[in-house]
Amino acid sequence: MSESPTIFDRKLLRARQRRARMSGAATFLLDRVAEEMGERLSVVVRSFDCAVDLGTPTEALRRVLVAGGKIATLVAVSPAATAEAPALAVAADEEALPFADASLDLVVSALALQFVNDLPGALIQIRRALKPDGLLLAAMIGGDSLNELREAFAEAESEVEGGLSPRVSPFADIRDLGALLQRAGFALPVVDSDRLTVRYDNPLALMRDLRAMGATNVLTQRRRTPLRRATLQRMLETYARRFADADGRLRATFEIVWLTGWAPHESQQKPLKPGSAAQRLADALGAREISAGEKPGA
Repeated sequence: MSESPTIFDRKLLRARQRRARMSGAATFLLDRVAEEMGERLSVVVRSFDCAVDLGTPTEALRRVLVAGGKIATLVAVSPAATAEAPALAVAADEEALPFADASLDLVVSALALQFVNDLPGALIQIRRALKPDGLLLAAMIGGDSLNELREAFAEAESEVEGGLSPRVSPFADIRDLGALLQRAGFALPVVDSDRLTVRYDNPLALMRDLRAMGATNVLTQRRRTPLRRATLQRMLETYARRFADADGRLRATFEIVWLTGWAPHESQQKPLKPGSAAQRLADALGAREISAGEKPGA
């Protein structure tokens, strides 16, 4: 079996997230996701004996889950897990879950799985750890995020340096994520997305926010030399020229992709077999059925 490619330097990711927490993290995205996840769980008509929060960088989601009153035991899992959160804490990597098969009722994750190197493998592990009819609800940064910054850097580097390097991390496309849920064996998979446009006075303010999120470039193939002043200046000019609103403020797009899937269980709804319908569609619509070889109006 071939190993998954190492796309992200996860040791560097943890170091940058730790630095962000120590210097005052920017949490507006996580806070928004935590609130919506609480709302999504509130419409699920059931409670959960044992739930895991997988990799969420702050305590915002765990506070919302505890306040919701639907979870008896909540376990926070991440390489940097501490006892500060309102939950039990287990230090483990998101790509190597320390749980037995069919041991969890719920797995949630907020803005963490986009930095997993082997996302298909992680989803398979989650599905195996869930009890039958257990639920996965996760939010990830989607592929359309930070397109403005990515395009401004690409144009600037092409003009100044005559080439391109990966300055912004790639994120999974919403269509690919739906296929991955199915591949991992989840039943009733649903993938949807929200788009959030944040406005800044200049691109440097956006880059400061990304640093305060611990979300700067951690690609293993990133350029290791410092960013050239001329390239940075051209990027700032390009961003302002292409992505400014009428008032001069600049747009930055964040796409939040939501993944929902259930561990298979016999009680779940299943699609009908082809040809098993008890009534013809034409009869239900009050229309005349036209055979494949008959022309309309004949």
